Formats: sequence, structure tokens, C-alpha cells
Amino acid sequence: MLQSMLPGTHGQMNEFEATVAGVRWLLRQEGIELSSFLLTNVGTGTSIHYVSDEKHFRVGGTGVGGGTMVGLSAMATGVTDFHDIVMLASRGDRNEIDLKVSHIYEGAVPPIPGELTASNFGRWQQTGGSNKKEDILSSVIGLVGETVASISVHAAAQCGASCVIYIGSSFLHNHLLRKVVSDYTELRGSKAMMLTNGEYSGAIGALNSIT
Repeated sequence: MLQSMLPGTHGQMNEFEATVAGVRWLLRQEGIELSSFLLTNVGTGTSIHYVSDEKHFRVGGTGVGGGTMVGLSAMATGVTDFHDIVMLASRGDRNEIDLKVSHIYEGAVPPIPGELTASNFGRWQQTGGSNKKEDILSSVIGLVGETVASISVHAAAQCGASCVIYIGSSFLHNHLLRKVVSDYTELRGSKAMMLTNGEYSGAIGALNSIT
């Protein structure tokens, strides 16, 4: 539940209701019209919703999210600060850590796109891996982003939605996560959209409900 912090107000608003209302408002501000879409909110974990003109409901979610990113990063590298993780990961290279389809079918034409990840962290043991913090952190963000995108694309297909809108605090100043999620969503056949100020959708929806 979101509770208003404005003086003289004591009302509460359901978090999901506030988030969807905030996203609708942001879409109007950007002049975007969508009759239906999938909404994926990546915070500590990930919550996925189907939204249309008539209704919205929670499709599901996953425990993989920003908390996973920070926790795994701390365990693997000792880096615990979110901003440090994001900064270092942006300089990293996943090629010696993640196993891609193209690695498996090296020298041959793969049956699916070669850029797809066959196994996150699956190449590390084969190659001797990279112990650079930047590379490991980049792969951690890759794991989180690809998991979130894969689940979202499957949910969008089940709901008949062609567009996935991604919001949430995990994307704040996190350009690598944005790129991983957007690229993987497009690679898997759906359209990805990142809203300006989408991280604040819940607050925006709650504020608009009392003004």
C-alpha cells in the first residue's frame, strides 16, 4: 500500500493501482496510445501485469530483480553499492563468462539466433573465465536482464500483447540493464518500451489520485 505523505491527507492506495495509474499518465505525457500492453516492474523482485483499456491484472512475477543483482554482485565480487555495481558493469565484457549459442555452434549456422545466451556464466569454466570485477558484474546484470525479459516475452505472448513496458527502480541510471532488457525483448520477438521517469510510476499515480 502507498500512503500519501502530503499534509492533511491520510488515504492509502493499492500499490498496483497506483503504478498502473502512473504509467497511464506517463504514456499520455509522451503522446503514446496503446490499447493493451504488458507492464513489467523491476524493483527488488519483478512483478508483471497485463494492462488494457478495460482492465488490468497481475500476470505473475519472479524473485529475480534488483535485489538479485545487488546480492549476487556482492557475493561474487564484494561490491555492494548499487551505483558502483552499475558503473563497473558498464565497463565489463560478458564474452568470456556467458555461453552464447554462437559459441556452441562455432563454425556452423545455429538454428536460433547466435546472440542468444545459451547459459549465463556457462563459459567461465570452459575458458578459465575472467576474474575482473567489471566482467563479472556485467554478467550478473545480463543474467537479471535476460531472465526478466524472457519471462516478460512469454507472458506477453500468453496475454496477446505485442509491447512490454519496463519500469522500476532497478533501471535508474542503469543503462546496461536497459540495453540488455530492450535488446533481449526485441530478439525474442516483442517490442520493448522504457518510459521516461517510469521508476516513479507508483508515486505519480498516488499523487494524481489526491490532486
